[in-house]
Amino acid sequence: MTQIKICGITNSEDAAFVAECGADAVGFIFHPKSPRYVAPETVKQIIGKLPDDITTVGVFVNLNPVQVKDIVAFCGLDMVQLHGDESPAYCGGFPKSQVVKAVALKEEADMEHLGAYPVRAILVDAYDSVRRGGTGERANWDLAAKVKETHPLILAGGLSLANIKEAIDLVSPHAVDINSGVEGSPGKKDHQKVKEIIELVHELGGEDAGIFGR
Repeated sequence: MTQIKICGITNSEDAAFVAECGADAVGFIFHPKSPRYVAPETVKQIIGKLPDDITTVGVFVNLNPVQVKDIVAFCGLDMVQLHGDESPAYCGGFPKSQVVKAVALKEEADMEHLGAYPVRAILVDAYDSVRRGGTGERANWDLAAKVKETHPLILAGGLSLANIKEAIDLVSPHAVDINSGVEGSPGKKDHQKVKEIIELVHELGGEDAGIFGR
């Protein structure tokens, strides 16, 4: 079954509902420029109320790795999602099983160096020259499907109830990452959309590479 992560969580109410609906993972954004930024102190409180069987993921953008490790330890995060220009060496400073590297692919040449990254999975997001994810734009599905030939794949980028079936049918990702597609406003989830999309992903089945899970 395709796994599902709901990202951009900012409050306990949304986190608890996402877990109750059966999501495999929740994501917290620690990039101050994001409208979905959430402070480590808040994340620690949210995680403390979550069930043990949901994976918690911290999203970081070009942050000093020492700071990342401090936040991971403080909050009790299970995994890190690196959404900036982090190098293979940077990623290698963390346990491979803990790291997801996000990439925004425009053309096939952008895939050339992915094999150098010691990571658990590659997340393919939509390309934007300024914003690091959360744009609501669709990723390059053709290139994402090619990434899946060599890496466990998480598909992100503008996924919603309107296109999630098509995305899973065409790309067959091991996991999907959904953020703006289930929001009422940035950082606030629409619970009906969350419930419906998780149910739909579960119904669609698909291939699970065990990206999320302890």
